[in-house]
Amino acid sequence: MTAQYNDHFEKRKKEFNYCENIIQHHSKSFYAAFSQLPKKKAQSIYAIYAFCRMADDIVDDKKDAEQLEELFEQLEAFEAGVVPNEPTWLALEVVFEEFPMDIHPFYDMLVGQRMDLNFQQPQSWQELLEYAYYVAGSVGLMLLPVLSNTPAQIITPAKRLGEAMQLTNILRDIGEDLNIARIYLPQKEMQRYNLTVEDLQKQKVTKNFIELWESIAKYAEKLYRESLDMIPYIEKDARKALLSAIMIYSELLPEIRRKQYNVFEKRQAVSLQRKSELIHSLESSIEK
Repeated sequence: MTAQYNDHFEKRKKEFNYCENIIQHHSKSFYAAFSQLPKKKAQSIYAIYAFCRMADDIVDDKKDAEQLEELFEQLEAFEAGVVPNEPTWLALEVVFEEFPMDIHPFYDMLVGQRMDLNFQQPQSWQELLEYAYYVAGSVGLMLLPVLSNTPAQIITPAKRLGEAMQLTNILRDIGEDLNIARIYLPQKEMQRYNLTVEDLQKQKVTKNFIELWESIAKYAEKLYRESLDMIPYIEKDARKALLSAIMIYSELLPEIRRKQYNVFEKRQAVSLQRKSELIHSLESSIEK
């Protein structure tokens, strides 16, 4: 860690702590994984997460189109060197000074949030994957400069990881999304598996539902495998954290299977004990 970074980090310590509290509160899985990083990388990930959370909260909690457009304007100002006087932006300023960050995925993520604000059920796989890129594949690209010295070489697997995680979110949150009149399962796939909106609203795990769920889950698992292509290009001090994130998040799918696909009555999660087991098994395999 350079003396210059030390100065910047110390100057913004309060802001980075603010960002850390956000990821700790909202994503225990990501925090369990990325808290293993060296401090400046971990804090940088926390700041990026806090930015994403800021957009999520505007769309999911406030449903405020005007506030989302203000966030676009703040990002434009930030790109122009005018940093909003708020903790997340002040932390991000240090991240952009320390790493060769690309601003474009930040804009793409906000485009994805705008898609959520003006929600329409995707008609096809293509529309679902386009949405998954904008809201989550973009986040994979945001993180790359923090984790790799050669981010341009691993754009595709980083996108794949974000998309896999978003498909996992969709499969986990079917019940919660139904409660706010959102269905992310593509219309054409629902027709293919003879599943109607009324069927979903009955909140029963049927054979047709399981088949559709599995078709998306298997594709997500394929994307997780493809994302592993980036690991040789990730800096050694960041590999364990990234692999932990992949292992913990992808474990949601077998966890839902173990719970008989019950995504209607409660949000399924990977237990703290299971997360610890996964991280321990990863440590053992790395040592070998």
